[in-house]
Amino acid sequence: MIAQQLAGALGRRGVHYGWVVAAVTFLAMLTTSAALGLPGAMLQPLSREFGWSTDQLASVFAVRFALFGLLGPFAALFIARFGLSRIMVVAASFIAMAMGLATQVTQLWQLFVLWGLVLGCGTGLTALVLGAMVANRWFTQHRGLVVGLFAASAATGQLIFLPAAAWIIEHLGWRYAVLPVVVACIAVAVMALLFVRNQPRDVGLRPVGEPADAPLEAPLVAAPLDFRAPFRVLAEAARHRTFWILAATFFICGLSTNGLVQTHFISLCGDNGLTAVPAASVLAMMGAFDLVGTTLSGYLSDRFDNRKLLFWYYALRGLSLFWLPYSTFTLYGLSLFAMFYGLDWIATVPPTVKLAAQAFGKEKAGLVFGWVFAAHQLGAAAAAYGAGLTRTLLLTYNPALFAAGAACLVAAVLVMRIRRAAPAAA
Repeated sequence: MIAQQLAGALGRRGVHYGWVVAAVTFLAMLTTSAALGLPGAMLQPLSREFGWSTDQLASVFAVRFALFGLLGPFAALFIARFGLSRIMVVAASFIAMAMGLATQVTQLWQLFVLWGLVLGCGTGLTALVLGAMVANRWFTQHRGLVVGLFAASAATGQLIFLPAAAWIIEHLGWRYAVLPVVVACIAVAVMALLFVRNQPRDVGLRPVGEPADAPLEAPLVAAPLDFRAPFRVLAEAARHRTFWILAATFFICGLSTNGLVQTHFISLCGDNGLTAVPAASVLAMMGAFDLVGTTLSGYLSDRFDNRKLLFWYYALRGLSLFWLPYSTFTLYGLSLFAMFYGLDWIATVPPTVKLAAQAFGKEKAGLVFGWVFAAHQLGAAAAAYGAGLTRTLLLTYNPALFAAGAACLVAAVLVMRIRRAAPAAA
């Protein structure tokens, strides 16, 4: 009833209720991003308190990234079966439980269960597949922009939570730093219950951009949990070169972002004499630039060749990673890195979604992108563990940074091997 009344009140003011659903989804994905990024700020405090090595903690983070990605293709099944609202509530509950109970851990296996398995499952249910389904169901116009905003929510999560978390860790201890994320999860769960609906028809509307005289969509029927469907789509997509190029480049995307910088940046800065609070502030600066870059990327992806956009995104990211070890970790050097790296951190998402839709059709694009996103998170898992192992064995992150930079340049070349989409018939 609340959703119906609010939709009517907004409609009389010329505001479509789809923007309310998009706003709640944005907040849910923002909270997911904060939960994924927060353990990176706790790497050194946990190591000091419990004596766990960097590679041991990184292995926990790697499992979390892998589950976050591998659940993507199946998240679409759960949403189709149980609905947007219920899945958002369950995911928020999992994340809150994982973060809250982690304050009581005393053994590494306990952290593995909470921050590896439970947090991985909770965040996997609200991965980018959730945003793609909301955009497809609620928006006919502005779809690229909405996908860009959802992707940018990862940056906003860092912008809001990480500097505050670093300050709390420094002054009160790492256990208190999980409280903002737990509170945010509870708020998201309440808003999802009150305001999120499966489709515009549920509040008597058509998708954003549909003509007012267009017939209402058919009601969505709860789909059976056919766990073979994602594998059938994967088998079909795997026969096309475009799928492998998108998966390979997105693997490199995850390797050079979430797994490396999001997980290890604060620890890297600590190795170079920069404490946690200013290091988290640099991450927040990256988040601000990425919020702009990813939103702009959604706009550009509707208007320009997505292959060329990806070429520049990967190339600039690779060059910025080569620059980072020589930045001297001063305000000037890190600001340059934050600007160039931040602008294209997650800007790769809208063009990749568009290319998947062009190659495999709108109906299959969600599941195909789910598998491409799984490759992204496997890359993140590889970098999270690999960079931690590099620091443990060599006492430096530099080889991991150079390897990720080189991989980005390879990705820039690979995306140009995707066939240009054929022009639409007149």
